[in-house]
Amino acid sequence: MTQKLKIRDLTMRDGQQSLFATRMSQASIDTLLPYYEEAGFYAIEVWGGAVPDSVMRYLDESPWTRLKSISAKMQGKSLLTALSRGRNLFGYVPYPTPVIEGFYKSAIADGLNVMRIFDALNDLDNVRESVEIINRLGGIPDGAVCYTVDPKDEEKHSSGGFFSKLMGKGKKQHDKIFTDEYFIEKARGYEQMGAKIITIKDMAGLINPARVASLMPKLKAAVGVPVDFHTHCTPGYGLASSLMAIIHGVDILDTNIWYFGGGSAAPAIELIYVFAKKLGIEVEVNMEAVGKIRTALKEVRKGLKDFDLQKSFPIDFDPLADKLPADIDALFDKAIAAAKANNEAELLDACHAIEAYFNFPKPNEIVKNAEVPGGMYSNMVAQLKQLHAEDVLEDAMKLIPKVRRDAGLVPLVTPTSQIVGSQAVSLALDRQKGKPDYTTKSNQFISLVRGEYGHTPVAIDPDFRKLITGNSEEVPYNVNSYAYPENPVLPECGGMKLAVNDEEYLLLELLPNVAKPFLTKRRTEEYEAQKPATETVTAQEAAQEVAVEPITGPTLDAPMGGTVIEVYVKPGDSVNKGDSLLMYEAMKMQNEIEAEFAGTVKRILVAPGQVIGTGEPLIEFE
Repeated sequence: MTQKLKIRDLTMRDGQQSLFATRMSQASIDTLLPYYEEAGFYAIEVWGGAVPDSVMRYLDESPWTRLKSISAKMQGKSLLTALSRGRNLFGYVPYPTPVIEGFYKSAIADGLNVMRIFDALNDLDNVRESVEIINRLGGIPDGAVCYTVDPKDEEKHSSGGFFSKLMGKGKKQHDKIFTDEYFIEKARGYEQMGAKIITIKDMAGLINPARVASLMPKLKAAVGVPVDFHTHCTPGYGLASSLMAIIHGVDILDTNIWYFGGGSAAPAIELIYVFAKKLGIEVEVNMEAVGKIRTALKEVRKGLKDFDLQKSFPIDFDPLADKLPADIDALFDKAIAAAKANNEAELLDACHAIEAYFNFPKPNEIVKNAEVPGGMYSNMVAQLKQLHAEDVLEDAMKLIPKVRRDAGLVPLVTPTSQIVGSQAVSLALDRQKGKPDYTTKSNQFISLVRGEYGHTPVAIDPDFRKLITGNSEEVPYNVNSYAYPENPVLPECGGMKLAVNDEEYLLLELLPNVAKPFLTKRRTEEYEAQKPATETVTAQEAAQEVAVEPITGPTLDAPMGGTVIEVYVKPGDSVNKGDSLLMYEAMKMQNEIEAEFAGTVKRILVAPGQVIGTGEPLIEFE
């Protein structure tokens, strides 16, 4: 009987998120859907992840409209899938049951079939409720086990820098936590609670072919539901590890279509098709329809040039029509032989040569050696650029293992990758300024160490928890303390409510900082459209010059660019050194700014929702 391979296409969600910062518009999506109807993918990932946030924040589009429009066009011809973070969904705090259930109910009603659920800590308690709710609502829960590796053991640095002082002589050895048995246990736990698919979710592309050869057979023997393999190509393992997964019987493979594949994304389906054909494995996809999508995607990618960090396209290739040069065809055979022999070095050499021929990006050696997700690394670089502190990048990268271990050896996936990366940057800056470690810490890092995100893979040292949170005891997040957002009446919009239906209110619950300005704009547009022409005035006519009072007193300045979330003080308030004055969001982390001296507030220079730049004055004092 011919072995068959199902494909989950990631192009419209993870592919564009990994390569083009989730900037593909609804208009571009609409050009692709007629071809997707014909393609016959087992599943298409179209939603979740960064989509709900990004389409509102950057494209001024509704995430619910995106899901509904794709569902209406596909009419069940492929399963539609999305990604969510268990109890956290798309936010950074655990939500109470009514919010979780309301979200899944709306998503499934709007056409979603499969919800891939993961937890950044691999804490199964955080996903149990989601699996149960999705099953009850008629959806398909896909339990994603986050793949990660143990940090490298720290070496003494010959330069005598801070690692030498921290670690002393020689190498500090640590017990291995992320063994095959660890991942098998998590997969079994998902199946026992009702997951209908198990995914190995390798968000950083760190799973090398030899590890796949070890883990995949054990996983297939341990669970009775289909196994999906998800990886990225950033460090250079993706294509080779995907081939190894196929050889060891994976049921579903995650891929992208040519111009949205490789690099920091998953492998291209066209290369997988060539391998499968040589292996006698049937790829359950209409590759002629894939070719039509591929042609359309080339133009879509050209339109995303402002967000395309790679710039260079892979050469055109149609696996149904183009004959490979003999030496390149031989590389595919060499890779297959090496995979079957579990010869990782030869397998990687062959796959890297294949990718080089087709002009896919080279392995990112920095990310590979640091063993972090590519997005985490790019976030750290961007954060340091905003601070004009690029010189501490190397130190910050070296501090990632320390921060991970201090925080309970958390896997590096959204949101923990952002939390750990941001904290490593802050730690490096603290050391550069001669301050004690963890002088600067984000609210999210405090919450992580306190226990609000769940149980970490390794217990956190109580003394460290007390240093960070002021309390040595683990304190889980209390969902009863969740404050449902207000849905205010907008007087400037004729008394309309900010959210006019349940789905819009869900956006306020899940992504309040993005949803508020998005929905305010929708109501303003609707109100203006209802006005008689005689009442409508242009922005130019309505504009008034406002005299700006010069700043004469000392100010509180933004340590980095971001968005103001909340201001805690008002003019006339007296503050002491160390008082929290303002909360802002930067690099997806919420940070509180404290008073550096005692004084009286003269003027608030910013407002919630306002975007601020590094060094911009926020509060003036008398």
